[in-house]
Amino acid sequence: MFVCQNQPCGAQWAQDEVEIRNEGQGPLFRCPQCGARNPLEVKQAPDGTQKYRQVARLKESPKPARPADGRRGGKRA
Repeated sequence: MFVCQNQPCGAQWAQDEVEIRNEGQGPLFRCPQCGARNPLEVKQAPDGTQKYRQVARLKESPKPARPADGRRGGKRA
């Protein structure tokens, strides 16, 4: 069972309900409901078949705070 990781969607799909493909960043499936990209990892089973497992998405790191004077950095003349 795969779950869409798009927070407002969260739809659940069986493997036969989604199309697994590689769009240049490894295997993924696009949610049929909202179109969100959901990464997968592939493992080779002992019988030679490929097994897909959903990769947990990493939480975004917080953006660095701006300096107290509000400038973005760099030197200005």
